[in-house]
Amino acid sequence: MRLVGDIGGTNARFAIAEAGKYPHVVRKLPAAQYPSLVEAAQDYLSGAPMVEEAVLAVAGPVLGDEVRFSNSAWHFSIADVRQRLGLRKLVVINDLVAQALSVATMQPEEISSVKTGTRDPRQPSLVIGPGTGLGVAFLLNQAGTLVGLPSEAGHATFAPMDRLQAEILSHLQGQYPHVSVERLLSGSGLLAIATTLANINGLTIDVQDPKDVSARAAAGQCPTCREAIRIFSSILGSTAGSLALTLLTGGGVVITGGLCRGLQPLWDVAALTEAFIEKGRFRSYLDGIPIDQILRPHAGLLGAAVYAERSHSL
Repeated sequence: MRLVGDIGGTNARFAIAEAGKYPHVVRKLPAAQYPSLVEAAQDYLSGAPMVEEAVLAVAGPVLGDEVRFSNSAWHFSIADVRQRLGLRKLVVINDLVAQALSVATMQPEEISSVKTGTRDPRQPSLVIGPGTGLGVAFLLNQAGTLVGLPSEAGHATFAPMDRLQAEILSHLQGQYPHVSVERLLSGSGLLAIATTLANINGLTIDVQDPKDVSARAAAGQCPTCREAIRIFSSILGSTAGSLALTLLTGGGVVITGGLCRGLQPLWDVAALTEAFIEKGRFRSYLDGIPIDQILRPHAGLLGAAVYAERSHSL
């Protein structure tokens, strides 16, 4: 048995992984309630079976022993965490790599088709996950073995597609020295799109949380919130299309994360699809790439368990 974790900017998810089984004893702990990763893991382990090995997927780059989260004040030393948790072995990977590795083990009902196309399993795949921030990873097929390639593409500069997006960008540039893609493709980004759109139109809307935006849009109470979701869908499609061209991801595109699962009934699929393929001379290439969405909760825990099963990982 091993400890597996999917540690984001908002929540820390933990589970127990055993060979040939799905992760179990799953708990989701609010990161804000703990001073660091160690205390959250200790809380979980106090009610879990004894483990000596762990794989933790974290929302940030893993470039050495010192790990810092992209959208959280948490940071830690891998060696220190291993010692304080009493682990014999600890491996830390990027959270979107874990999401990417989970895809191959999904059941058909755990994945939904957003856009049809023809998947070439010999080609790379793209996994993109708006959440507290924007996670991006690629999945490569190396002689039959799937390998996750992490990235920090969410921190690339946002590029608007039309005048309205350019006006939203202009407003955000007054608040931030650098407007990255995740300033719009994230929970806080959805909220920023809605409030900025209202400001542009001289309106006031009572939304304090991304869930307020989706709830008011679903209830038909707020045309601005509905338009914000359309714009969010378009930006997600455009960003995914640009990333698909970056590595020629003929293996397909996968959208993941709880934010997008919650938004699924409100997707503007037409806006997402059109923005994905609208890349000039490469429109026909992108038109052939399928886009799917992971519906399974805690996919990162499953991917961490898949990583743990590999002989080279631990």
